[in-house]
Amino acid sequence: MDGYPAGSLDHNVPFLLVSGLTTTPTKPVLTDPDLREQSILVRSELPPIDSREARIVLRRIQEKDATSLPWNSWDTLRKCKFKIRTIGREFLLPPRRARLPDNFEAPLPPPILHSPFSPLSPGSTLYPDGLIDTRWLQKHQEFIPSICLSFYNLISDPTLATLHDNQLKTDINAVKNAIGQSGYKCRLVVVILSDQSPTSAGQFQERLENIRRSTGLEPKASLFVLPTQRTEVELENAVDSVLGSVFDLATEYYRDLGRHARKKKGRGVAPQPTIPPTSGTSHTLSLQGWNVRYDFKAAIFAEFRQDLDVALRSYEQAYETLLGADVLETIPGWSPRFNDARLLADIIAIRVLKCLLWTGQSTAAVRRWQMHHDRVFDLVDRRGRGTQNYGWKAWEARWCTVMANLVEKANFPELEPPTMLPYRQPEKNLSADRLQPWEFLHHQGYWYRAAARHLSDRRKLALSISEDARKPLDTSSPLQSNKAYSYDTYMCPEPHEEFPLVGLGVNHSQLIFDHLVLARGEFQKRHQNRTSAELALECCRELERMHEWKQILEILTPLWRNMYFRTEGWWDIAETLSWALRSAAVEVGQKDLIVAIDWELLNKGFTRQPGWHYDITKSLDGVTVGDRAVIDISDDHVTSFLQASFVFKNEEGKAGQSCLAQLSITSNSFPDSAPVVLNGIRVEFDGSLRTTHLKHQPSNGLTSTSSKVHVTKTALVEAEVSDHGNSDNDSETGSQTIAIILLEGEDDLTILPGQTRVFEIDVPLREPGDAKASSIQVLLAPPSFILRYTMRLRETNSAGLWYSRSHSRRRITRANPHKIKVLPRPPKMDIRLVDMLEQYYASEYIKLELEILNEEDADASAKLDIALCGPDAPVYKLQTGSGEERSSTAGIEESKLDGMPVGTIATSKPIKATLIIDPVDRPIVFDLMVKARYHLVSDPGTPIIQQATYHVNIVNPFEASYDLSPRLHSEWPNYFNFEDIQDSSEGANVARRPRGLAQKWSLATRYASFAQEDLAIIDLDVNVVATQGNVSCKASKGQSIAEDGVIIRPKTIEEAHFELIAQKLDLDDRAAATADLAFEIKWRRLSSPKGQVNTTTLPLPRFLVTSSEPRVLAGVSYYSPPSSSPSAPSSVLASQLLFLDITIENPSSHFLTFGLMMEPSDEFAFSGAKTTTLNVLPVARRSVTYRLLPLVRGTWIRPTLVVRDKYFQKVLKIIPTEGMKSDKDGVLVWVPPEDEADGEASASGEDDLSEIARETEA
Repeated sequence: MDGYPAGSLDHNVPFLLVSGLTTTPTKPVLTDPDLREQSILVRSELPPIDSREARIVLRRIQEKDATSLPWNSWDTLRKCKFKIRTIGREFLLPPRRARLPDNFEAPLPPPILHSPFSPLSPGSTLYPDGLIDTRWLQKHQEFIPSICLSFYNLISDPTLATLHDNQLKTDINAVKNAIGQSGYKCRLVVVILSDQSPTSAGQFQERLENIRRSTGLEPKASLFVLPTQRTEVELENAVDSVLGSVFDLATEYYRDLGRHARKKKGRGVAPQPTIPPTSGTSHTLSLQGWNVRYDFKAAIFAEFRQDLDVALRSYEQAYETLLGADVLETIPGWSPRFNDARLLADIIAIRVLKCLLWTGQSTAAVRRWQMHHDRVFDLVDRRGRGTQNYGWKAWEARWCTVMANLVEKANFPELEPPTMLPYRQPEKNLSADRLQPWEFLHHQGYWYRAAARHLSDRRKLALSISEDARKPLDTSSPLQSNKAYSYDTYMCPEPHEEFPLVGLGVNHSQLIFDHLVLARGEFQKRHQNRTSAELALECCRELERMHEWKQILEILTPLWRNMYFRTEGWWDIAETLSWALRSAAVEVGQKDLIVAIDWELLNKGFTRQPGWHYDITKSLDGVTVGDRAVIDISDDHVTSFLQASFVFKNEEGKAGQSCLAQLSITSNSFPDSAPVVLNGIRVEFDGSLRTTHLKHQPSNGLTSTSSKVHVTKTALVEAEVSDHGNSDNDSETGSQTIAIILLEGEDDLTILPGQTRVFEIDVPLREPGDAKASSIQVLLAPPSFILRYTMRLRETNSAGLWYSRSHSRRRITRANPHKIKVLPRPPKMDIRLVDMLEQYYASEYIKLELEILNEEDADASAKLDIALCGPDAPVYKLQTGSGEERSSTAGIEESKLDGMPVGTIATSKPIKATLIIDPVDRPIVFDLMVKARYHLVSDPGTPIIQQATYHVNIVNPFEASYDLSPRLHSEWPNYFNFEDIQDSSEGANVARRPRGLAQKWSLATRYASFAQEDLAIIDLDVNVVATQGNVSCKASKGQSIAEDGVIIRPKTIEEAHFELIAQKLDLDDRAAATADLAFEIKWRRLSSPKGQVNTTTLPLPRFLVTSSEPRVLAGVSYYSPPSSSPSAPSSVLASQLLFLDITIENPSSHFLTFGLMMEPSDEFAFSGAKTTTLNVLPVARRSVTYRLLPLVRGTWIRPTLVVRDKYFQKVLKIIPTEGMKSDKDGVLVWVPPEDEADGEASASGEDDLSEIARETEA
C-alpha cells in the first residue's frame, strides 16, 4: 500500500492533542506555505509541566496510541484508542475559509468562502470538478484534533495561589477563545495536576470551583483534577479514567461531523463554487459527485468513532455512486480526473476490504477484492487505455500487494505460521456455499506470489514498448504524444521512464525478486516446502538477470543440499536447480559446488546436455584454481551415478575365523562419458571389524569392451597406518597422529560406464558381537581437486546379490545382507569349584576353592571377573596362587570384582584361586558368576570368554523356641532396713545399684539343628539386648557345657534353661517393664579347627519382666518322714507329705485383702485353713502353706484353691513354679509313684525336677 498517497489508507482513530507535558519542541505539521500563512495560532503562556508525575502521565497516555495496532477488533482490553500527538504549549489550526485569489475583485454581494480543501475554492487542487483528495483526510488526521487535552499545574503555596489561579484562568480562556474563533468544533479538556493526595484534595475545592466558573468548563467532562501524591499504579488508573471520558467526547465530536455531512447530503443541492470557473472547462462537480464526497466523509467519521459497520455501508454507497453512470462514466479517459476517480475508487475499495476483515468476513473480503478487480478491468478496457499494457499489469501487481498488506495488518490468528494453515476458513453464513479455492483468504505469501507474476507480465509488456514511445516526451510532436497516450500510466511511470532507450529505467527484476522473497518467507514459515523451493528457483532466475551470483548461491545451496525432490523422483526440478546453481558457482569460483554438481549430473537419469564433456576430471576447466580443493560429500545430500553395496556371504561367523564378502560398485553414468578411475575405496564397519582400504593398481585388464560385470579376488593384509584426521593438506603438520590398523588390498579401480565392479575379499572376524558395513567411501584425486564421496549402507529388506566369476549372480535371501553376527570362539577353559557344599550357614565365613583348567592347545593369559548377585551381597576377597589378593566392590544388588589377573595358564594345566565370602546374618541364596576372559598367547587379537554360574545356598543352622516362666525370688525389699530402700552410692560416676522390686523368671529354650551334618555346640548364652521401663535385667546360665562342646545331630532338639532376674531401679517405680533378649549359640563344624568358632544370634520376642499387678505364685516341696525301722510296712513308707506354698506379691501402693478358699478333694487330704483372709501391705508379700497328703500315686493332683481380691471381687490366677504345671482349670502338682526311692530329700533333687519340668512344659 506504499504506492498510494500518504494517509489515504491509514486506519482512523480519534486524534488527541496533548499539551503541557513536554518541553521538547515539536515539528509543525502544516508545511503548506499558503495554509501556514492563514493558519490560526493557539498558544498557552504558561510553561509546560516538568516533574516525575508529569512524565508518568505522559508515558501512560502515549501507551494508548493505536496507530501501530493490528487492524482487527479482538483487542478488547484497549477500549480507548487514540492517535496521540504531544506538543509544548502552542499549535496551528488550518484556516476555516479559503481566501479569494489576489487579482480577483470581490463582487457585491460578497461571495461565499469555502474550505481550502473543498472543490468550491479556487485555490484548491480539486477546483472546479474534483471529488476529494487525501488533503481532506490529512486535515482530520494531522491538523484538527478532536480533543485538545491541556495539562496545568496547581500551586499549593498560599502566597502565590491567587496570582497563579488568575494566570491559569486567563490562559484557559485564551486557549478556549482561540479554538472557538477558528470555527472548528474541537473540544478543550483541561487536566489540573495537584501535588496533594486524593484525601487532602478537598482543601482546594474552592479554588477549583472558582476556576471552573471563570472558564466555563464542565466538571467530569471538560475539567479534571489529578492529585499526584499516590502510587504509580493508582496514578495510571486515574489517567485511564480521564482518557475514558475523553474518548467519549471524541466519539461525540466525530458523530457531530458525520451528522453534518449527512445533513448536507440530504439537502439534495449541489453547492456553487466561490468563483464560477472561466478557464478550461466550465464543468463543475455534479450532485452525484457531491453525494460521493458526502458518503465518503460520513464513512471516514464513522471509522474515527470505531463504528465499522456504519462505515462499511457508507463506503459501499460511495463506491457504487462513484462507479455508476453519473460520475466515473462521464469523465473522459484522457482527463486527469479519470485517474483521480480511479484512485478514489481504489481507496474506497481498500477501506471496504479493511472493514470486512475488521469484522472477520474474510471470504467476503476476497470476493469484494475480486469484484473491484473485475469492475476496474471492465472500466479501463472500455473507457481507459486498455488492459494489454504494462500499466494495467502494474496495477494488478499493486492490487495483489494491497491484499497481502491488509492480511498482514489484520493479523488473523488462524493465519499465524504456528497454525500451519494455508488459508482461513469462511464465515459461518458462507460455509454452506460451494466456494472456489481462490475465494478463501490465503496468507500473505499467496498474494505476494500473485503480485510477482503480474510484475513479470509487466516486464514482458514493458519490453514490447515501441521505440518511439520510449523516447522522452516531446510536446511539440503530436504523433509522439498520441503514441504515448496509448499506454496506461495510472500510478506508474511514463513509457520513456518505464523502459527508456538510454538508461536503466524501472528495475523489474528487483521488483519481482522483492515480492518473491516476501512470498517465499511466508511459505517457509508454514513449511510449504515445495512452493518455497519453486519460489527460490524463480528468485534465482531474477538474480541471474541482475548478475547477483552470490545471492544465488546463498539461496540455492541449502536447497540443493537438502532437496527432497531427489527422494520423491522430481529429477527435472533437481536438474534445473543444479544447472542454475552450477552457473552461479562458476561465476563465483565455488570449486566444491562445481565438482559436487558435476558428480551428480553424470547420472544418465538426467537429460544429456549437448556439447558437455561429462568428464569429472575436467570439472574445474576454465575455473581459476588455487590450492588443490578437497571436497567431502555424501549421499545424505547428493545423489551419484555410482551405486555401492556390501554383502557377507554368510549370516554368521565365528571369532578367529574369516568370512567371504563382496564389495560391488555400479556406474550409471552416460554411455559416452569418460571412465572413472578411483584412487581408493574405503569400507567402514560398525562393530569389531577393521576398516578395509582398497588402493588403485593400474592394469591392462579393463578395456572399453570389457563385460558389464567384472569380479576380482582381492587379498587383504593388515597394515598399520597413521591417521591425520583424514586431512590431505600436508601443511597440517601440527595435527595429532594416531596409529590405526587397516586391512589393505590393491586392485584396478577403473570403472567403465554402465559397468559393475565386484571385489571379493576375506574379512577376518575378531571379537564376538553384531557387526555391519556402515559406509563405503570412494576417493577420486585428479590434479585439480580431491573428491571423497561417502555412501551409507542403510537398513533394507531387499535381498543382496552375490556374483560369481562366470558372471552369474544369485540372491542372498535375507534382510540386511551387509550385517553379520560374529559368534564367540568356543572356549576350552574349564571353571569349577572344588568341594563345594550344598549349603552354607549364616554367621560363618564361606571359603570356596576355584580351579581353572586350560584345555586349549596353547598357553592362555587370563583374567577373572567375579560377581556375587543377590540383595545385600556381602564383600568377598579373592586370593590367587601367586599371592595377590583383592577385595570386591559392594553394590545394592551385586558385589563385583573385575579384571583380576591370574597370569598365564599353561596348556592342560590348572590354576587355583580362593574366594572368601564375609558372613551374612540371614538365610539367602546368592548367584556366583565366574567369568574367565582370556586370549591365547599365539592369537592376542581374539578375546575368548568362559563363564560359569553357581548357587551359594546359605541357611540358618539353628531354630529355637522359648518359654518364660515366673519363679519366686528369694529377695524382697524390707521397709525396716534402710539399706534396702535407700541408695547409698554418691557421685555421678558411681554405678547406681537397683533398689526396686525384683522378679525372677525361668527361660526355657529349645533349639533344633537344621544343618546337614553334626555340629559342636561350644557355648550357650542369653544376652540382654535392651530394656524398657527403667529396669535392670540379668541373665545367668542354668547349666554349663563341657569344654570340648556338645555334639548336636541334624534334626534333633536340645533344651537349655536360664535364669532371669529383673529389678526396678527405684522402689517407687512400679510401672511395667520389658526386655529384649537374644539367644546366642557358639558352634563350629567338626571338620574345622577348634579355634574357628562361629556365633549364631537368634533374637527373642520382647518379654514382660516386671508388672505392677499383684500375682499369686504356687510352689511345692516334698517331705518323706524317716522310717523308724527298715522293716516298717510299705504304707508307712509311702506316707509322703507335699507342702504347697501360696505366695501373694503386692507390688502396688495399695493395701490389699485377699480371700483364700481350699476345697476338699478325693485325691488328697490337706492340713490348713479351708477359708482364710490374708492382708498384704503395699510393696509386700505374704505366704500361706498347705500340707497335702496324697491319696494317689504317680499322677497329677489338682488342689482346688481360689484366691479372690476382696475389694475388686476378682479371682487371681495362680501361677505355678518349679515341679508344677497348669491348665485351664488351675494348677497341678505331681505325686511321685510308690516305687521311687524313699531316700530323697524333702525338696526333690535337681535331676528329678528337670524331668518333671520337661513333662510340665510339654
